[in-house]
Amino acid sequence: MKRIVLLLVVLLTKFLICNAQSSIPKGTVEIDSIYSKHLENDFGENPKRAIAVYLPPDYHETKQKYPVVYFLHGFTNDHTIMNYMEELLDYAIATQRIRPFILVTSDQKTTYGGSFYSNSGVFGNWEDFTVQDLVGHIDKTYRTLPKKESRGITGHSMGGYGALLLAMKHPDVFSSLYAISPGALAIVREYGPNSETFKELSTAKTMEDLWKTYFGAVMVAFGRSWSPNPDKAPFYCDMPFEYQGDELIVHQETLQKWYDNMPFYMIDTYLGNLQQLEAIKLDWGRNAGDRFTVQCEMFSQRLENVGITHFAEEYIGTHVSDIYTKQGRIPQQVLPFFDEYLKFE
Repeated sequence: MKRIVLLLVVLLTKFLICNAQSSIPKGTVEIDSIYSKHLENDFGENPKRAIAVYLPPDYHETKQKYPVVYFLHGFTNDHTIMNYMEELLDYAIATQRIRPFILVTSDQKTTYGGSFYSNSGVFGNWEDFTVQDLVGHIDKTYRTLPKKESRGITGHSMGGYGALLLAMKHPDVFSSLYAISPGALAIVREYGPNSETFKELSTAKTMEDLWKTYFGAVMVAFGRSWSPNPDKAPFYCDMPFEYQGDELIVHQETLQKWYDNMPFYMIDTYLGNLQQLEAIKLDWGRNAGDRFTVQCEMFSQRLENVGITHFAEEYIGTHVSDIYTKQGRIPQQVLPFFDEYLKFE
């Protein structure tokens, strides 16, 4: 008899859990696209970009207007990252971690891995696409609160870099910023001249050679974003460092172009813009590797030194662990951050 009662209790518990999960209100995801003149180029990058838009539950049954959070994906990813985000947004709304808002992610994957959300001038002006075309299209097409106080920007890895870059340069568009494990903040470790990266890159002669080394591919993506050179095949960009045999050569002019696009070195130039932001946070996994932990610590310390109030958190994890899970960074930290600092209707 006890076994029967226990079995009934177990079955009832499973039923209640499944019923509770199935009763969570579901948002909808619309796949849209934009053709952007800012992205027209001669190197095969498609100027028509897909957009995934999360609309919260009851969006279609009400006339309510919503804040918008722009999520920037990482290197080699694209707008399909929304496949992971949709369930997390439903969960965060259902558990009252956040009030409903719209979340948008656009496809900025390129033939070289990712745009770094930068104005290349040769391979497309991705910053202008994001800040002007994407934001304008979303405000025109959906029921948004079309003001900076109701816009946030976030992203992971390359997207974390992009969130910092665009918020620093456009505080008139975005008011709140959360960078998840951002990269490309400063020249350290694998990005540096004395790492193996530039030694290996100096021997690469084709795109196939390039993709044999991950950091070489990342450096070329930096180059096409910040120091493009349409006359320099096969990679069509200039590098700040190169090796001729064992001799390191530093190209100062190119190095300065990289400095001009890496947030650690941009702080003094954009200090006034940083002061205009409502809220700033960045985080990073303790076990993400030196290139991430060192850069993030450097950037946070520099913000502190110049008096920029912000949140910075090192958590136990890697560069990719416990981010896109229900107990991970996005529903537990990132989304509630925007609920706290964005203006709702």
